[in-house]
Amino acid sequence: MSQAKGGKDLWIALAPQLLAAIVAMPAALSNHLCFLTTQFGAAFTRAGFGNWFREQCDAAGLPHCSAHGLRKANMRRMAEIGLGNQGMKAVSGHSKDEEVGHYTAAADQKRMADDAITRLARWEMSNRGSGLDTSNDYRFENGG
Repeated sequence: MSQAKGGKDLWIALAPQLLAAIVAMPAALSNHLCFLTTQFGAAFTRAGFGNWFREQCDAAGLPHCSAHGLRKANMRRMAEIGLGNQGMKAVSGHSKDEEVGHYTAAADQKRMADDAITRLARWEMSNRGSGLDTSNDYRFENGG
């Protein structure tokens, strides 16, 4: 797929949940290359989709939500599960770590800090006897 903004070619796998939703769609819809269309059955322009999404959010009583908010939420969630900037940039198409930082600033700091201290404490406890843990087990068990 090519990004609308920047034109960068990206390969992004389908999440199993999305694939299941596509497979479950009625045949009349699943034969289209575009699943969200205008009232005329055409593909949205970038601005048109943003405006349509805004209207849907407002109608649902979610004035704080937006299409761009989905991107930001996805970036924050990737940060919260511990993905590094390189992985997040591969999904988002960003080129610079600073760009990723704009989206991940709202990451769950408390949960991430708790996880970091838990992992650090486990590592320190594994070194109590010999003073040096050479097994590296703590890295693989905890994503480190």
